[in-house]
Amino acid sequence: MAKKIIIIGSGGHARSCLDVLLSEKKYKFLGFIDKNSSKRNIVGSDDDLKNIIKKVKHALIGIGQIKNYTSRFKIFKKLKKIGFKLPIVKSHNSYVSKLSSIGEGTIIMHGAIINAYAKIGKNTIINTGAIIEHDVVVGDNCHISTNVTINGECKIGNNTFIGSNSVVVNNIKIGKSKFVKSNSLIKNDLI
Repeated sequence: MAKKIIIIGSGGHARSCLDVLLSEKKYKFLGFIDKNSSKRNIVGSDDDLKNIIKKVKHALIGIGQIKNYTSRFKIFKKLKKIGFKLPIVKSHNSYVSKLSSIGEGTIIMHGAIINAYAKIGKNTIINTGAIIEHDVVVGDNCHISTNVTINGECKIGNNTFIGSNSVVVNNIKIGKSKFVKSNSLIKNDLI
């Protein structure tokens, strides 16, 4: 029997998360959590979460991360405190090496590749078409945007955003809470 799940947020990223969730066929989607109750498929707001957990034990954070990681991080902590389980959600159309490890609450979007011995932290977005090569470490609360390539043995600190179509060359270290704009070529450490 499929486990019931809600998605926090109802914007574009949340709808993309729903598409991945439905492709996985492990969960029964019950609705979005959003303060704007006039939107479609809204089952409550943040204020309702303590009551919703009585019926639904799983939640997925569907809020993207553009310039500030704090919203996703605060929501993650709040959901954990209430008692929600935050599953790892992987698109059926992604490749995740059995030799890699993925933290709770992380979503792997369509077409993403995570290679051998990569380690992805908690509450992280690996967005559509991103490539995480061998032995890469991506911290907690990160957003690796669409079509990003992170080459072998790189280290990405917690709370970091890497914009679409960026390339990080081998053995680079990017520190905590960094913002890398789209179409960047990172050839030197960003500490």
